[in-house]
This record gives sequence, structure tokens and C-alpha cells, in this order.
Amino acid sequence: MSAVLSSAPPRAASRPQALSRAGQLFLAVFIIVVYEGAVRKWVASAASLPLIGLRDLCAAWLIFYAWKRGYLRQQMKITVALFAWSLIVFGWGLLQLAAGQSSPLIFIIGLRFWLLYTWFAVAAAASMNETDYRAAILTAAWMMILMAPLAVLQHYSPPGAWINVQLEGSDDEEGIFTVVVGVVRTTGTFSFTSGYATFMGLVAPLVFGLLSARKPRNKHYLFATAVFIAFLVGALVSGSRTAVISSGLMFMAYLLGRLVFSRMQQKPAAAVGVVMALVLVGIFATFFRDAIDVTQTRFEQASEAEDFWGRVRTILVGEQHVFETVNWLGGGVGFGSNLANFVRTGSSGYFALAESEGGRILLEGGLLGFLYVGLKVLVIVIGLFKSFRLSMKTHSPYPVLVWLTAALAILSWPSSGQLTANGLLGIILAFALLLFRFPRLEIFPGRASKT
Repeated sequence: MSAVLSSAPPRAASRPQALSRAGQLFLAVFIIVVYEGAVRKWVASAASLPLIGLRDLCAAWLIFYAWKRGYLRQQMKITVALFAWSLIVFGWGLLQLAAGQSSPLIFIIGLRFWLLYTWFAVAAAASMNETDYRAAILTAAWMMILMAPLAVLQHYSPPGAWINVQLEGSDDEEGIFTVVVGVVRTTGTFSFTSGYATFMGLVAPLVFGLLSARKPRNKHYLFATAVFIAFLVGALVSGSRTAVISSGLMFMAYLLGRLVFSRMQQKPAAAVGVVMALVLVGIFATFFRDAIDVTQTRFEQASEAEDFWGRVRTILVGEQHVFETVNWLGGGVGFGSNLANFVRTGSSGYFALAESEGGRILLEGGLLGFLYVGLKVLVIVIGLFKSFRLSMKTHSPYPVLVWLTAALAILSWPSSGQLTANGLLGIILAFALLLFRFPRLEIFPGRASKT
């Protein structure tokens, strides 16, 4: 087989495998995470908790399946490390309970946010086969294709339109987040703006992986191009600074990686691909010029109200008040999540402790929170190092792009507090770990051999 999503000449593809139970469960979780907000907004708001319960059940089932079939034992180093970390979190949570800093229900919620989808990612990466991995990437691609027209419709619809319903089913114009007056911040199928921005971050490396993949047939070129156009349009009409900045940075990383990691004899073709991508960006940027102007206005307004680099520092490190109020024991694992807020107050529209991921972890866990942040940094360093070596070996930018996204997700996505971000973090971590099991996966394989 060819290098990871690269254009290297392949060997004959192996006999196709069926979608495994692990793959089915992974796709079930993925689909529910992306579309539960649509059900909540446009079908039945009461379906939110049942859908969350269903995807948590699927995630737990996948973990049990991977353990029962022995897949976790095949990844013993990761499994042992994660098991040890789980015992530490469980023990610290019991200590917080004994000290009166938490309640049993909040403790259970905390275990869900801190552990469940990390175990899910490891179990998925250990038990999924090549067909599962390929199906997951193509599912994300089709999600992007379907999401783009919805995002365009939302962008050009008035804030009060039914298509722009947001959190908690609010359908009045005052409850809709806007970029500027009269133009909404796109939510896609999600119930809140941050869900859409997080989804765009997740699919970005997969989109560029498809662009750099070997394509045996013309329909593969058309499909990869359609996915890229959908991603480009989705970013342009998002109205989200996070989505625009992360998409732009990932695009530049792809262009650079395509030129740097390709084989010497393939660099002319890589250069042509880069030029074509830039041309497409120029064409659609012209076509959606009004959306760009609106987003530029949003950046200007935000710069007047807050310091940009201060905002970046807050997202990556935490708010100033975090370091002034954090104590050694913490306020309770899970206390700052929106689910815990809903249990305590009946509202999930805000985070109780801090908005930033790092700040919330420190305030929830105290010393455990500092350890958690340190472990996150360690995982990022190891992952980026190994992905760079893999990109050099396979002559593809895909491994580096996936781990750059994973690094940003681990540090900044509100995964310890927000239900959608928590699920999407498990998805991107699974993709990142699957890289190391299937470093030479072909997304568009040729005909299977008869042997």
C-alpha cells in the first residue's frame, strides 16, 4: 500500500474487510455527536439527554468490546498508563467527596468528562480495522459536504429564522449569536456556535488528507475537491474567529507540508496541487466576499473590546482569576461542566468555574489539575514528535496535520465541560492514535488482489 494518504505507487490492496463492531460503535458515537444538536433544535429539545445517554452507552460498549476481545491488552503501555491515571482521578475524587468539595452525582459526571472519551479513543484505536478507519474518514468528509449548504443557508437567513435556532431552543432574535447586526454566527447542526467551530477544527486535517491522498480514479479527485470546497465555504460563512483562524493555519500547514514531505520526484506535482488549492481559495473568497467582510468587521470589533494575544493566552493557559483562586484540593472533578451546571441549577448556558479549558481543569482538580495539564503537554510532545517522523517516512503531511489538530484540541477545546467538545475530542484522539496502527492506509484503494 502507499504511504499515508500520499501519492506513492501502491502495492495491491488487501482483500476488503467488513465493518467491525468497533467501527459500527465508533461511527454511531460520531454521528450522534454531530447530529444530536440538530435533533435538539428542530425536532425535540427533550431528546438531548437520551441522545447523550445513547452515545455514552455506545462509547462504553466499545471500551468493553475492546477489553473483552483483548485489543486493549495488545496496546499494553497505553492501557496501563491510562488505567493508572484513572485510579488517580478516582482516588482524588473520593478525597474531594470526603472533604465536602463535591457530591456523588457531580463526581460521576466528572469521571465521565475526565475519563470516558479518553478510554473511548484508546479502545477505538486499538480495535478498529482498516475498513473502519477508512469509513470514519469518509464519514467525516460526507458530513462536511452536507454541513456546507446548511451553513450557507444559515449565514444568509435572518437571525430570527427557524434555521438559526440555537441553545436551549431559543427562537427569538435576541437569543441568537450574531457576527454583526443581521448576520448570524453559523451553528450548522450544532445547538451552539462553539460546536460548529470545533467540528471545523476536527475535519480540517481529514480534508487536507483527502487532498494529498493517492486517487486511482477521476471520481476520487472530484470527491476530494468537493470536500475541500465544502470545508472552504463552511469556514468562510462561519462568522467564528476560532474557525477562521484554525482553518487558515491548518491550510497553510497543509501547503507547507505538501511541499516539504513529498518525495523529490513528486514535488512538481505537489506544487501543482498547492497552486490549484490556492486558486480555489481565491475563487471562493471572491464569491463569498460579503462573508469575509462581515468576519473582518467581527475581528475589528473584537480587537477594540479585548486584546487578541490576551485572548489567546486565556484560551491556552487560563484566566487571571484562576491562578488567584485555585487551591490544592480543587472544587470537585466535574463541577465546572455544563452538565453539572444543569444538574445543580437547571441551566447549561455557562461554565461555573472558568471558560477556558485549562482554567476549569485547575479549579476542578487543584494539584490533580496541574498534573492533568502536565500529562496533556507530554502527550502532545510525544504525538507531534512521532507524527513528524511518520510524515517524513510516508512523505505525507497528514500525520502532522492530525496531531497539530489533536494538540490544539487537547489544549483548548472545552472538553472537560462541554458535551459536544468532549465527544469530538475523543474522535480526534482516535484518529490520531489510528495513525500509528495504520501508517500506510489508502483512503481510495484500488481493486483488491485475488490472493
